[in-house]
Amino acid sequence: MFDLKWIRDNPDAFDNGLKRRGVEPCAKAILQLDEERREHLHKLQDAQQKRNSLSKQIGHAISSGDNELAEKLKGEVAELKAFVQSGEDTEREFNGRISAILYEIPNLPLDETPDGADESANEEVRRIGKRPAFAFAPKQHFEIGEALGMMDFEAAARMSGARFVVLRGALARLERAIGQFMIDVQTTEHGYTECSVPLMVKDHAMIGTGQLPKFMDDQFFPSSSGSRARLLGEALELAPPDREAAYRDGNINLRELVEQVLEMAPTKEDFWLIPTAEVSLTNLVREQIVDEAELPIRVTALTPCFRAEAGAAGKDTRGMIRQHQFYKVELVSITTPDASRAELDRMTECAEEILKRLDLHYRVVALSTGDMGFGARLTFDVEVWLPGEDAFREISSCSVCDDFQARRMNARYRRAEGGANPFVHTLNGSGLAVGRTLIAVVENYQNKDGSITVPDVLRPYMGGQERIGG
Repeated sequence: MFDLKWIRDNPDAFDNGLKRRGVEPCAKAILQLDEERREHLHKLQDAQQKRNSLSKQIGHAISSGDNELAEKLKGEVAELKAFVQSGEDTEREFNGRISAILYEIPNLPLDETPDGADESANEEVRRIGKRPAFAFAPKQHFEIGEALGMMDFEAAARMSGARFVVLRGALARLERAIGQFMIDVQTTEHGYTECSVPLMVKDHAMIGTGQLPKFMDDQFFPSSSGSRARLLGEALELAPPDREAAYRDGNINLRELVEQVLEMAPTKEDFWLIPTAEVSLTNLVREQIVDEAELPIRVTALTPCFRAEAGAAGKDTRGMIRQHQFYKVELVSITTPDASRAELDRMTECAEEILKRLDLHYRVVALSTGDMGFGARLTFDVEVWLPGEDAFREISSCSVCDDFQARRMNARYRRAEGGANPFVHTLNGSGLAVGRTLIAVVENYQNKDGSITVPDVLRPYMGGQERIGG
């Protein structure tokens, strides 16, 4: 979200930033609409002032006994009142049209963000460690997991379709161990406060962090009774006549059964499943004014994440790289404007530390303007080496958003020296994605006999187990 005053004062900088993001410049269109809104608002305010003045004159006319004048003034007030009511509706329309445009525009990149249309323009910042050497051809994680009988994609598909997995036995425990290890490091050593947060949120929370309205198709919408009723009703209407008869249970048919279930539903509200705990953690400061002394606020959560992956058709269809449901340790920082850029470096280092403790080879890259997320101004991706795939893959993405999200959430801080309450700056990153870390451990610690060596730092979380399989 952007400050209209800033756009008025800096239209060229705004358009140039959009060009770098591959977005058509639109300062002129926004400012023209804003000028029309301001002109309308001026007329509306004049009408309100005139209405108030005439209302006082009516009182004077009545007190002086001039009923004819009073009635005349009442007629003028009635006309002004109707104009004001209509004008307020028009003002809301203007505000809605402007907001609709601004909500769809991505954040402007920092000067240091590399320019480019896609990931090919990303710039490597540093590379840590060495690629592991194998005396055999390393396998991909799904080959290892399936051979161990601990990674089952077929069972998951039977109940949920593609992009799900069932982990069993030691691999299920290893996933849990990785998440616990991460959250322990981030909370006990890096100063993040652990939070248990809602996994379902309302529209305004998703709008606040930028998932809505532009990326609606990428989200899961597990709507409750009202929306379920609509969807089920549509499905039943489209079903063949004999479909419903096949589901009859005595004298109760499917439609009647569905209606009964929906009537018993405890809520009529609709929610979104969070694609990342960034949504819940960042919205902790929504509509709040935080004392400057409380900043920075650093919070973290280990949660399931849910993503529709609408734009990922045909990508990473094998294995656990791109799942509809996965666990992630999320890091969120709330800072002052002068501290946010340094906080990004700190957050990235906190994410990297997990990979260092696991002794995994990785690199850090600065994302180009065309590859960067919607709300970010600068993003560092941490990419881990996967020997089975013979490639680096993203395992964390750390971004500074400046006040982009704060404006959408109306999140501010109270300066120690007083004065106006500025918007906070927000940052988010993964510390790390648990599923992808599991993949990295499985591939980098695989043995020739198909077993997996448990990294030293994870053994306390695995009850001392040193090896999986073999």
